[in-house]
Amino acid sequence: MTKKDQDTDVEFIQALAEVLRENDLTELHVKRDYGSNKSLNVRVSRQSIIAAAPQAVMAAPTAPAAAATPAEAAPTPVDDDPSQHPGAVTSPMVGTVYLSAEPGAAPFVTVGSSITEGQTLLIVEAMKTMNQIPAPKTGKVTRILVDDGTPVEFGSPLVIIE
Repeated sequence: MTKKDQDTDVEFIQALAEVLRENDLTELHVKRDYGSNKSLNVRVSRQSIIAAAPQAVMAAPTAPAAAATPAEAAPTPVDDDPSQHPGAVTSPMVGTVYLSAEPGAAPFVTVGSSITEGQTLLIVEAMKTMNQIPAPKTGKVTRILVDDGTPVEFGSPLVIIE
């Protein structure tokens, strides 16, 4: 590849990043074939921040304060964001998740599996490279948050280990 080809590719990638920003997209994937076994395969992505929509809170009739029990007085909040869970394993890269080593094979882990630190949880394919994602700690898989073959972004929660 010549210096001119590299400069053209860099300009193309910069233009893709501009399209990404202008159209408020999170990811673009483009493949250019130049013939004679030469191609450019580019995936440009950015992390998006999603703000929670405000929710209306309706006041319910309340009983006298003396009748309220401690459990009723302080309801526990439900954590809907799995990425904030202390046992969340997040994606270290943008790519495609695979739960098994090959199609039709048994998955690396299932919900309820006991795992050890360093054990492969799943694979994230990025730029035709299969990257094994190891367990950061020993524990039990309580949730698998992705489906086989789905794309993920950097920081996306993949698995919950407790």
